[in-house]
Amino acid sequence: MPTSLHDDRLNLVLQTLRDHGAAKVLDLGCGDGPLLAALAGDDFFEQITGLDISRPALEACRRALSRLSLDDRVTLLNDSFAVANPGLQGFDAAVLLETIEHIPPDRLSGVERAVFNSYRPRLVLITTPNQECNELLGVPSHRLRHPGHEFEWTRAKFQSWSNGVAGRNGYGVEFSGIGWSHPAFGSPSQMALFARQGANAEA
Repeated sequence: MPTSLHDDRLNLVLQTLRDHGAAKVLDLGCGDGPLLAALAGDDFFEQITGLDISRPALEACRRALSRLSLDDRVTLLNDSFAVANPGLQGFDAAVLLETIEHIPPDRLSGVERAVFNSYRPRLVLITTPNQECNELLGVPSHRLRHPGHEFEWTRAKFQSWSNGVAGRNGYGVEFSGIGWSHPAFGSPSQMALFARQGANAEA
């Protein structure tokens, strides 16, 4: 049976984290917890922290996780990932799963400073919709895929922003499509994998 785009996204993120040995993971903008549940269902992941600014979303996440009878590897925090927090240092990876597009553009610099300069994990994974595929998905050109989205980027725009972030903060970055691929418009979702460079990259 074909998998959904949601499942493709989760599977790619989990496999990428495992391939890079990232056992301590921050889920930034965790919402009601689909990634947290997937991480907690895999014994490879040792420390899992979900962060969200929405109290109702965190309560929904807490209820969903409680039904799964998960252990104490999972921690939930009500906070913004656009704010530097020394307590969030020391993680192997941070994941922003379909969350960056919910941030007002004038706050993206704050997200960059907090995630890449303050938290500074070894890896950062960001997934976001590819605006080029919207009409293929039945979304008119004058609309966004979700009413909560502040923007949606083309592949070129996402790569330009990501390359700037990587260059300013000492990371390398690679890009992947998620889901089916159209020869002209690419895949409906896209991922940037940032890897910290330098002698202490594995610390």
